[in-house]
Amino acid sequence: MPKTNLIDPRHLYHPNEFPEQTQDTPALQQAMQPKPDCGETSYVGHERLKDRNVLITGGDSGIGRAVAIAFAREGANIAFHYLPDEAPDAEEVKDLIEAEGRKAVLLPADFRDADAPQDIVAAAIDALGSLDTLVLNAGQQIQHQEIADLPMQQVHDTFMVNVEAMFAIVQAALPHLEPGSTITTTTSIQAFSPSPHLLDYAASKAAIANYTLALAQKLTPEGIRVNGVAPGPIWTPLQLDHGQPEDKIPTFGQDALIGRAGMPVELAPVYVLLASNEASYISGQIYGVIGGAPINP
Repeated sequence: MPKTNLIDPRHLYHPNEFPEQTQDTPALQQAMQPKPDCGETSYVGHERLKDRNVLITGGDSGIGRAVAIAFAREGANIAFHYLPDEAPDAEEVKDLIEAEGRKAVLLPADFRDADAPQDIVAAAIDALGSLDTLVLNAGQQIQHQEIADLPMQQVHDTFMVNVEAMFAIVQAALPHLEPGSTITTTTSIQAFSPSPHLLDYAASKAAIANYTLALAQKLTPEGIRVNGVAPGPIWTPLQLDHGQPEDKIPTFGQDALIGRAGMPVELAPVYVLLASNEASYISGQIYGVIGGAPINP
């Protein structure tokens, strides 16, 4: 007889094609069909991050939202960054965090502003009193089918948002991180298997993977663990905000070995593990959540 406690992962969440849809910039999670599952009703915490003070970038939607919800249900206080125009999604996350009895700090900022990374670190520390956990997740992804159509300003902005802001946040936060603190980055399958229509995004994610491994070598001897998560095709607003060709949205993620796109909630347990004391011997690693494809960092 089949075991009743087993669930076939191929048939979870949304195993079928997505409806055709578009959004103006910025794309909002609350307008997506179907809405990404970030664990709003399903994630159950076990106090693995009790009283931790966390800064999450890109925390209003998608993966960052799932991490914020999970961390709050694990007992953490959360300061999270988002683009100012994404405030409707951010307010939903704030309500979800506060429903767990945890502190929520909203940090609207655009990382194309060179001062923004240092400003949000200072604001997070001021509001929470301290920092011990960084989840560096914010990213810009804009596809172009032809190299000639890729503006150099976009290349500059992508690296500023995805990579330079990460350097600046770590630099600003490091004096406040004690041994036992953690830093988790978000890289991508694109770092290891790049798509030609995402040249700048894929290159930035490769830089993040390299940065993560190098930073771990620097900080692990000081008792600060550094790891990365490499998502595959995950259903988030990033895909609708010029992140994929419009005609590819219905079949997004269907070519993954597992046969479907992933949902943000499926990454949350990995981020929780890497931030928790249970991962005390894990540093300098990149974990793929890719639906079956290998990564080779």
